[in-house]
Amino acid sequence: MARKHQHVAIFTTACLPWMTGTAVNPLFRAAYLAKAGDWEVTLVVPWLSKGDQELVYPNKMRFSLPAEQENYVRRWLEERTGLLPKFDIKFYPGKFSTEKRSILPVGDISQTISDDKADIAVLEEPEHLTWYHHGRRWKSKFQKVIGVVHTNYLEYVKREKNGYISAFILKHINSWVTDIYCHKVIRLSAATQDVPRSVICNVHGVNPKFIEIGKLKHQQLCQREQAFFKGAYYIGKMVWSKGYTELLQLLHKHQMELSGLKMELYGSGEDADEVKASAERLSLDIRVYPGRDHGDSIFHDYKVFINPSTTDVVCTTTAEALAMGKIVICANHPSNVFFKRFPNCHMYNTDEEFVRLTMKALAEEPIPLSDDLRHELSWEAATERFIRVADIAPTVPVGQPPPSSQHFMRISPDELQKNMEEASAFFHNTISGFEAVRCVFGAIPNTLQPDEQQCKELGWNLQG
Repeated sequence: MARKHQHVAIFTTACLPWMTGTAVNPLFRAAYLAKAGDWEVTLVVPWLSKGDQELVYPNKMRFSLPAEQENYVRRWLEERTGLLPKFDIKFYPGKFSTEKRSILPVGDISQTISDDKADIAVLEEPEHLTWYHHGRRWKSKFQKVIGVVHTNYLEYVKREKNGYISAFILKHINSWVTDIYCHKVIRLSAATQDVPRSVICNVHGVNPKFIEIGKLKHQQLCQREQAFFKGAYYIGKMVWSKGYTELLQLLHKHQMELSGLKMELYGSGEDADEVKASAERLSLDIRVYPGRDHGDSIFHDYKVFINPSTTDVVCTTTAEALAMGKIVICANHPSNVFFKRFPNCHMYNTDEEFVRLTMKALAEEPIPLSDDLRHELSWEAATERFIRVADIAPTVPVGQPPPSSQHFMRISPDELQKNMEEASAFFHNTISGFEAVRCVFGAIPNTLQPDEQQCKELGWNLQG
């Protein structure tokens, strides 16, 4: 029988030009799923009004209309992949939370997808998208809802005042909302919180340009040419929680053993001045520069990427460095398990191992990356893994109903669990409709419905 293409709607919590993982990775996921050709794909991203754009987007970039931002996103994708895959981009209203440093949805964002296209929903950061969700239940609207957990929220919260109490509460809220709104959850690594019906699989790849850089370095190494002329570096958003605390502590503690080390740090962020001041107090030659794109030619000739961060889930810059053929020094941590198979990835368990592996890496050349391992880093491979673990391969012909628990006994354990889940979802929907309760739990005030300005910008009527 002829097979109908199912529709996949990918909802995420950020959009370019904000260069954050939840803007970039879902965009690549949409592009490569569309390239595979078995689905109709829509990427659903937040729209910010001008005031919030000023707080979030770099280089004073502003958009008056969603169509302008969509054109920017498509150009960015084409420049980096050479792809022009056919997929839609839709916008939902969002507001920026300065407290959480993230964008929160406004209103019921599931409404951006019409019921006739509500086949599969992918919620990138499902807990983030459903904390304050008030509206139609995701599992009721979509046949299948897949969550992809990007962020180690508990680790970040623990670093704040009264962090362990907040983390305990957040842990249970995350488990609750992902359970009632997702059929299945994909955790990128074991560094994330364990939630119901979850599996661990890295379903992210790297920008193809990093693989091309790596191929060039591979050729140089195979021809016994010098491929790397610079020493060690680190790149990451310049906030203490992004690895800078661990890195500068290691460098401070072992200045004598690391004598002669030269290293550059690249990043921009709220803690940049403090990081620079701490680096300047070291006896080592550590230089701090503003952030820039990791694919910039300035990074091509570095040989060693040092990344001691343990707050990442799967560090994108580590994957990019390996794709470019570099040696990586990182902590033996659940967030780095995916990289253990790569011969150029050296993991340390102790401070002493960090020193030994760093000095060894600076004295040797990287091992050329095999074709199979290079493929593992690609978005083609990441998409294959996603299709497999999400179980969305198109196999059910038109007219064949999906499996249903109604084939079993009238009040089966599955039915009982479903009824309890629906009651739990009803309770969440009820309390999320009270403004006072929402604000107590950290929602932005007056975000139950988009305001008149956002409706106008999105071309919506006030009823949504």
